[in-house]
Amino acid sequence: MAYHKFDVVIVGSGGAGLMAAMQLPNASIAVISKVYPTRSHTGAAQGGVAAALGNQEEDHWQWHMYDTVKGGDYLVDQDAAEVLAQEAIDAVYELEHWGLPFNRTDDGRIDQRRFGGHTRNFGEGPVRRSCYAADRTGHMILQTMYQTAIKNQVRFFNEFFLTDLLISDGRCAGVVAYSIRDGEVHTFHAKAVVFATGGYGRAWSITSNALACTGDGMAVAYRRGIPLEDMEFYQFHPTGIYRVGVLLSEAARGEGAYLLNNEGERFMQRYTPTLAELAPRDIVSRCIVTEIREGRGIAGTGEDTTDYVYLDVRHLGEQKIREKLPDITDFARTYLRIEPITEPVPIQPTAHYAMGGIPTDLEGQVIVDENRTPLVGFYAAGECACVSVHGANRLGTNSLVDLIVFGRRAGKHIAKQLATNDLDFAPLPKDPESATRDAIERLHSNTGETEGPIREEMRTVMMKLCGVMRTAAGLKECQAKIAELQERYRNVRVTDPSTTFNTELMEVLELGNLLDCAEATVAGALAREESRGGHFREDFPDRDDANFLKHTLAYRDDEGGVKALRYKPVTITEFQPKERKY
Repeated sequence: MAYHKFDVVIVGSGGAGLMAAMQLPNASIAVISKVYPTRSHTGAAQGGVAAALGNQEEDHWQWHMYDTVKGGDYLVDQDAAEVLAQEAIDAVYELEHWGLPFNRTDDGRIDQRRFGGHTRNFGEGPVRRSCYAADRTGHMILQTMYQTAIKNQVRFFNEFFLTDLLISDGRCAGVVAYSIRDGEVHTFHAKAVVFATGGYGRAWSITSNALACTGDGMAVAYRRGIPLEDMEFYQFHPTGIYRVGVLLSEAARGEGAYLLNNEGERFMQRYTPTLAELAPRDIVSRCIVTEIREGRGIAGTGEDTTDYVYLDVRHLGEQKIREKLPDITDFARTYLRIEPITEPVPIQPTAHYAMGGIPTDLEGQVIVDENRTPLVGFYAAGECACVSVHGANRLGTNSLVDLIVFGRRAGKHIAKQLATNDLDFAPLPKDPESATRDAIERLHSNTGETEGPIREEMRTVMMKLCGVMRTAAGLKECQAKIAELQERYRNVRVTDPSTTFNTELMEVLELGNLLDCAEATVAGALAREESRGGHFREDFPDRDDANFLKHTLAYRDDEGGVKALRYKPVTITEFQPKERKY
């Protein structure tokens, strides 16, 4: 057995994981990542990080909190939103002190721009709250954090794939991971484990997510009896590159870009006259789909899924485009061979972000039931976690601030627990690697089909029936299809016998994780007979606070499938639910 012992094991080397690591100067730390750290998906975040610095115009953290709660369609736990909005300010300045190269105002302060759903004075109009580094803010955050981690001598285990969570005597004892380089299985024994493994956008056919975003941490926790919270709330970003899904950041609309239909109309002014293109993402995505369905898409009418609308930046001028939107305009040139300076860019909604995930408290501790009972020694942060600070819909630029605020809180809580000896090594289960070894051996000995067709069928049915718009009939069909794919997956085979960089094996393991996340998503969506945020039911188009102002907890059956859906209340402190008008 390849055995390692650390005070803290962090799985995931993106913003949340590295921020947690930075809070533990007196602990031995291992960061496990299936990719090289600077390839983590935090690097794909473009537009900025929200914080009420007030560098461009008056702003207050209370306004940010309100926007977060309202944007999340009142499913946000308001104590979490308060923490996010208050601590965002210090967290951003901490990044600045580490050397993050933010854009600057003329007097040298961090520059800020507008972003969807962020307003002044509790909804009066747009406010400049997004701190940014051109349109590559996530990339800059990731590079800055990784350099700081190297300086602080954090130990990295790169190209290790998470396969199991070890729980003993009701406490977290560590993890098991598979070395992609040589096929060896490793046990990591720890006093505390942090999952910062990101989302699962690869479950849909059109997605902004990298190939690595396969829900690994969520699925591993789910199989070990930990529920997944609010998985039905999945965000579709309105401006993905047509057919490709690569993101064209909301930063473009923050700088003044328009959305146009086939009549050349700025149609968002018709739907949300106050914020127009800067309305929350769930609203903009539904407006795009509505325009297409009603025959105002660019490529056709009706149910033709090849329809799109235009993102137009031409009026911003070449200098502003090159200075503030260099990456996203290059994406349009690369993927569509379109010159955004002179041509509008075809876009469509793309699967982007999981509001749900592993349930945690405000300190990042994973909770296992509706009574908020923590699993001692187990933490989660970032997109794989559900605090719930995003509720039913995440505001743009709140993802990066979520990473740095709650990654930091998790790390600080672990440091405090270690200092007071409240965390210690739980005994390892007997033969901790057996489940991983058995699964790998089974995949090599199976005689069924390969993973490719199962993966494509999953992505197609999720996009068609569990996308921006949903119905009971469609979700039932989707649920039956996912169950069929799960059954086929049990006999899927790996044809490559090698142990060195066996990417086929890794992709098969990732597919299993995606299927588990998909089944929890569909089950929650079918049970929630209302429309709220990123979950829109055409057969139940209204929000129903009387019956569904609550969080979903999905528990997995040991034999596969969702065993039970349970619910826990939403924490409401300052803002009572009301109609969400923009």
